[in-house]
Amino acid sequence: MLELRNVSFEVNDDQGQKEIIKNLNLTIDDEKFVVITGPNGGGKSTLAKLIAGIQKPTSGEIYFNGTNITDMSITERANAGISFAFQQPVRFKGIQVIDLLRIASGKELSINEACSYLSEVGLCARDYIEREVNGSLSGGELKRIEIATVLARGTKLSVFDEPEAGIDLWSFQNLIKVFERMRETINGSILIISHQERILNIADEIVVLANGQISKQGPKDEILPSLLGTASAVNDCNMLQKGVN
Repeated sequence: MLELRNVSFEVNDDQGQKEIIKNLNLTIDDEKFVVITGPNGGGKSTLAKLIAGIQKPTSGEIYFNGTNITDMSITERANAGISFAFQQPVRFKGIQVIDLLRIASGKELSINEACSYLSEVGLCARDYIEREVNGSLSGGELKRIEIATVLARGTKLSVFDEPEAGIDLWSFQNLIKVFERMRETINGSILIISHQERILNIADEIVVLANGQISKQGPKDEILPSLLGTASAVNDCNMLQKGVN
């Protein structure tokens, strides 16, 4: 279980101190698929980075499975069981997909084991297992390979920051299928930052974040209709997108 207790995060800009996350309290229960949505600039990606350890709260505490992880590094949190997937997956020149999967799993995966993870995300393993994780791969391919590394890690909490960003419609449709399979098979919680209605629609719970604070939180069947029901609600949620660019 993930718990954020009175978490705040401030930055310095041209106008002085700016509070991005404001005294936020949030609990993510075990084995839940949770989507955090809301208007641009509301603090969603910052919240994801606070959970992953990329940024540190100005105040407040973060607990994971009862342990205070507030001061833990990214590596320490990864070892504790938290995975993080960036909006734009990192490219690694000279590293093959098989190498990346082995690093993620922490063991010497066999070719068959590595191929099974690629198959889980809809990639033909023989076409990708020896490919370099570089510019020759499309955004959609990189997203799915990154998800395969998350599966290989088998962590208790997987965090995805706007996984739909920068991919085409075909790749997005396949990404939805991957998340649907993860929802059914992964032994842990999934937390996704997203505006996409199709991703919201497969969530167990939805959290709406605006101006650094939670404005709504609850089961999908309770929250999603309120987001889609009126023009103003949709506007507040940054005009929830029906597709991708």
